[in-house]
Amino acid sequence: MTPSPPATSPSTTSKPASAPPHLAIVLFSLAMGGFAIGTTEFASMSLLPFFAADLHIDEPTAGHAISAYALGVVLGAPLIAVLGAKFARRTQLLALMAVFALGNALTALAPGFGSMVAARFLSGLPHGAYFGIAALVAASLVPQHRRSQAVGQVMLGLTVATIIGVPLANLIGQMVGWRASFGLVSLLALLTVLLCALFAPRDRAGRSDPLRELGALRSRRVWTTLAISAIGFGGMFAVYTYLATTLIEVTKVSTEVIPFFLAIFGIGATLGNLFVPRFADRALMPTAGGILVFAAVALAVFPLVAGNPWLLAIDIFAIGASVALGAILQTRLMDVAGDAQALAAALNHSAFNTANALGPFLGGLAIRQGLGWTSTGPVGAGLAVLGFLIWIFAYRDIGPAPVEHASSGDASRQAGPLKQAPPLAPRERSRSEDPVA
Repeated sequence: MTPSPPATSPSTTSKPASAPPHLAIVLFSLAMGGFAIGTTEFASMSLLPFFAADLHIDEPTAGHAISAYALGVVLGAPLIAVLGAKFARRTQLLALMAVFALGNALTALAPGFGSMVAARFLSGLPHGAYFGIAALVAASLVPQHRRSQAVGQVMLGLTVATIIGVPLANLIGQMVGWRASFGLVSLLALLTVLLCALFAPRDRAGRSDPLRELGALRSRRVWTTLAISAIGFGGMFAVYTYLATTLIEVTKVSTEVIPFFLAIFGIGATLGNLFVPRFADRALMPTAGGILVFAAVALAVFPLVAGNPWLLAIDIFAIGASVALGAILQTRLMDVAGDAQALAAALNHSAFNTANALGPFLGGLAIRQGLGWTSTGPVGAGLAVLGFLIWIFAYRDIGPAPVEHASSGDASRQAGPLKQAPPLAPRERSRSEDPVA
């Protein structure tokens, strides 16, 4: 944490109530939304065998509920980003989390599979836009050379959810019922609304307009970055979606042990998001390429270790660490999107959840063809390799970009749309060069 000013400072001793919230409090408030989103996104996969049995459908069909959520993210992220361009970011954060809370409450109350699919679609609509806006708010509060770390810390909410929220939701699903797990997510979303109302920085509306945001769609570099996310991330989802069933059918562990393996995945994801962005702040695209290769190897060995719970735990940890790719690509989009920051940031999560739909679909297809539960590993490795091939094209792309011309021009152009939101704490920037560390 950033050290507090000396006690002799009159500005802090005479008017403590007027001091703005500490940067860490704001990042925590934003990350709480990620915690709620991560819990529902990943817990729904781990709960798939349970709500499939309760709703009397097979597991590949139950996977459509996960795809419906992902589709909601894919469609909702760009639509909300464009329509919300005229609104203050703080207002958008509050509204998005309120809708997210409603969608998960409806999921918990769904009387049948059809209504559950509809509720999952509604729950997914605010997902990408929330993360996009939260990432922009976080990046606007730190020096430019710390953006990846700030975005990574917001994403920590999602990865910590895989350590605490997902195993807890899975445990609640086994003990009380899967509906109670989605009810818990709804309460977490309402808590996020309260925290953002109290601590999110107030900014002015009208920073952008829909036509300017749509300008991001003209950039080739934006599209290649999104393609890396949509394809390369699919491998992780192909394995994770069917991990609970693989543990039961192949590894032969009891259902009570499943939360342990989910937590192992979460620890890998959290440590990845905590440390990998530090390298990305020095070499952004090379770090992204390295993660894709790392993920391809970890996914390829999945069938070889699935029968051994200890080796499988190590491999699941490695697959989880590849989640750090999300924060890195988010920063890449900030660099190549020019003035269309909100739409580009939201589109990253559309791409991420395109992977969330693509991975389970291809993995389920392999399972249906009789290739076995571990076939998701080679499917995932293939997607990671395809993502790496797209990365090679993006890395060698030297065409014109709206931001990446010269370092001085980049900083001023990048900072332009972000600085219109008033900084959280003027003293924070002068107090330390590293407020996020």
